[in-house]
Amino acid sequence: MENGIYPIIEPLLTWYYQHRKSYPWREDREPYHVWVSEIMLQQTRIEPVKLYYTRFMQALPTIESLSCISEEQLMKLWEGLGYYSRARNLHKAAQMIVREYGGQFPQTAKELKKLPGIGDYTAGAIASICFGERVPAVDGNVLRVIVRIMGSDRNVLLPDTKKDITALLQEVMPKESGAFNEALMELGENICLPNGVPLCDQCPLQGNCLACQQGLTDQLPVRMKEVKRRQEEKTILLLVSPQGRLAIEKRPPKGLLGGLYQLPNINGYYTEETLCTELLSRQITPLAITPLGRAKHIFTHIDWLMQGWRVAVTAEADGFLWVTPQELKEAYALPTAFKYFVKE
Repeated sequence: MENGIYPIIEPLLTWYYQHRKSYPWREDREPYHVWVSEIMLQQTRIEPVKLYYTRFMQALPTIESLSCISEEQLMKLWEGLGYYSRARNLHKAAQMIVREYGGQFPQTAKELKKLPGIGDYTAGAIASICFGERVPAVDGNVLRVIVRIMGSDRNVLLPDTKKDITALLQEVMPKESGAFNEALMELGENICLPNGVPLCDQCPLQGNCLACQQGLTDQLPVRMKEVKRRQEEKTILLLVSPQGRLAIEKRPPKGLLGGLYQLPNINGYYTEETLCTELLSRQITPLAITPLGRAKHIFTHIDWLMQGWRVAVTAEADGFLWVTPQELKEAYALPTAFKYFVKE
């Protein structure tokens, strides 16, 4: 297997140095910058990340500033990126770096993995790009590139496949480890595309790639079937007080959208009549109930099928936080799923 990897190093690095894209986090090799960008890029496309990254760095230019920010402010800054546990782990890791490492980033993948939210891939990326450690950084893009080069039909969603490819890359890791890792990632992002449509005629490795030579790019990589999605019906409530304030509440600290603010909601669909009965049973007296339409929001393994109702109420009921629309917009991180029912 080594013979299939060693020959790609030189042409891949040559291609990368000539064609590497310019991103804000590549302007230097500051580990704080690389770390934040890598966490943001998990589950998120590059283009929107560029805007979020720039805004984040303007607000929190140092690890110390990140460690000191309140969770509410951080969630607002992260609003729209989704997967909010990433932001919480950033916060915890920044506090740990300041507290236990004197504000200085650990310089090895082994030490980096002790920080919350940093796994093998992120640790490898930071250690190789920022500190030159010869360690691989294997994400989905890298897996796709390597299995196509090898013509391998192994399932890339199995942990053993990733483990074996990581070990294979570890054996051949060149001195320019950071550039090599970035080159593999960039090739997967821009050339060796998923879904059987790679741009092989633009690839510097087409002469080394068995999938290209054997016409297997539409069959590789092999991925096991996705977990069956679950659908949940929800009734979303935009409760409006006589003072024009809106009701929000905090979700449980763990689980989907853990710890974030949400609009009050009820499982299942309700008609105007059944909703009125439900509200009265919760000591909420409606004055007027107006439909807000339906919307669908897709999470990793769950689809929310939502219907919304605007409910003018007689008083600000206990159990909720009542905020003005402006406060909701500026101070609270409302998940995208609920924004369908809040007009700007």
